[in-house]
Amino acid sequence: MGVVPTQRETEAPAGAEALTGAAPAHADSRARAHTTLPGSSLAPGSARALVRAALTEWTALALPGADRLTERLTQDLTLLVSELVTNAVVHAGTDVDLHCRLEPAGAVVVEVTDHHPARSPQDTEGDAEASEYGRGLRLVATLAESWGVTYRRTAKTVWARLTPDTEDRASGEDAAHHDDPVLDDALRLAGMLAPEPRGTDGERDWLGRGALSFLAEASDLLAGQLDEDLVASLTGQLVVPRLADWCAVWLEDEITGRGPGLRPARVWHGSEHLVEELRQALEKEPPHPPDTACPGPQPYPWPAAALGAHGAALAYRLIAGGRPLGTLVIGRTGLLRFPDEVTGLVEDLSRRVALAIGAARQYARQATISAVLQRGLLPGAVARIPGVRTALVYEPCDKGGPSGDFYDVFPAGHGRWCFAVGDVQGKGPEAAVVIGLARPWLRLLAREGYGVADVLDRLNQLLLDDATEAADAAARAFAGPVTAADGPQTRFLSLLYGELIPYEGGVRCTLASAGHPLPLVLGPDGTVRTAARPQTLLGVVEDETYASETIELRPGDTLLCVTDGVTERRNGTAQFDDGDGLARAFAGCAGLDAELIAERISALVHDFGGRPPEDDLALLVLQAE
Repeated sequence: MGVVPTQRETEAPAGAEALTGAAPAHADSRARAHTTLPGSSLAPGSARALVRAALTEWTALALPGADRLTERLTQDLTLLVSELVTNAVVHAGTDVDLHCRLEPAGAVVVEVTDHHPARSPQDTEGDAEASEYGRGLRLVATLAESWGVTYRRTAKTVWARLTPDTEDRASGEDAAHHDDPVLDDALRLAGMLAPEPRGTDGERDWLGRGALSFLAEASDLLAGQLDEDLVASLTGQLVVPRLADWCAVWLEDEITGRGPGLRPARVWHGSEHLVEELRQALEKEPPHPPDTACPGPQPYPWPAAALGAHGAALAYRLIAGGRPLGTLVIGRTGLLRFPDEVTGLVEDLSRRVALAIGAARQYARQATISAVLQRGLLPGAVARIPGVRTALVYEPCDKGGPSGDFYDVFPAGHGRWCFAVGDVQGKGPEAAVVIGLARPWLRLLAREGYGVADVLDRLNQLLLDDATEAADAAARAFAGPVTAADGPQTRFLSLLYGELIPYEGGVRCTLASAGHPLPLVLGPDGTVRTAARPQTLLGVVEDETYASETIELRPGDTLLCVTDGVTERRNGTAQFDDGDGLARAFAGCAGLDAELIAERISALVHDFGGRPPEDDLALLVLQAE
């Protein structure tokens, strides 16, 4: 909701001087809460969480005024903060500062500051459009005892003061008798002018003032789920017992969208012992709402076989993007029909549930595609090399998409085995295309008898000739056409590639590094040395000529090959390989076999940073026996 300046905004209400000035000397510093929220869709949810946490803490500390923090005041404050933060994020598009302060008399003051005060809320022309903006502050005017807007050179702050007696003033007739149709719309959106509901006073009060916060919280909760069955489970917990005695979520087959694929993903009842019996009854009567774009509600037969007494039940079609995804069924015992307030609220909720299910299915489809790609890009098993113990650690950072790191160990014929550890610039489909080119070509060239340096020469030219075209094709398939202004989407490849020839008493290793972290060799006495020299990345310079080096691995010698996910593992500004950190860690592995070395280096890399790795990690250990 946009901010359109009105006369009330430009004239500071009574008490503004105290609120916009310095804090009173007696104010307890513990009765303050402050945070900076990023300008994203998650900001309103974070703001609501801060408010609830602050009120809970103030009450637990028994601060002056905390005993007057009623449930009504909490609901009003949560709704008000959500509206103001949403307004600031959507229309100012900047980070938002939120301040919340408790006064000794029980009043709560909130301030929401954005840092783009000169930006127009929305470009509109004509009176028909203008009336749709400014509802956020009109809602503030209804809920707050006093409020105002303070403009500064670099920021704009909307503040509001809510008092415990707001309940008497903002509810009932005062809120309903006025001549402002825009305010009517805002209050109706908040549920404050809803028709008189049936049920208890507590239910009526919650439906009247807590509906918006409920939907906002539900959206935050559902939007973070990537599994459709978990979405169904959360839906049951949201609906029962607040809106219904029981509910069921049916999901439809993704391929057909109807009939045989319909299954009850979740059945929930306020009395747990009735869940299984209710499920059996519902499975005999699957919902068949009409195939229309309208999500409902539609009457649903009462499951008397499980619940006995009469009641009301409704079915809501779950539709997202024009595709039917399932049906939400709710029921309440002892009613002939649901109150209109409940049916409308559940309809709003069902739309959010449908969007969450659609997003979860999209994620599942993408994860399946990525898993298939990943399986095709990596070898099914690491080849067993005579006289060499092999250990591998491979940890893609993004479990939902193809990694940019890859490895391979394979026989090349005539007593030769080859190994490769590589890293493509970037991730996703374009990186998968490059790996899909590089790995088969490595095997083909090696088995055709080309030496290490010749393999890199030819692979470099192949990437320059073909990878740009292939990567662009993948980008178009996944993300739409690439415009001329985008230019070619070249992908570079760093690669450590080598050839092993076992012989009696050791292993001859010929290898080369193209823009890749250099391999290290650990001797039985704990000495560590570098085994290659740096050369240019593949896919960068045309007609580049690569050179290889040959070393002898004696029994007990160990070759360590890693990607930059190891060397560049970060802890603040420090990296794991700073000051030859990898070499020191490798030296501490003297006397260990290949598997234990791989485990120790991997553990040290993980322990180096306080958070999970932010890059793919590949580590290959080759140890002469």
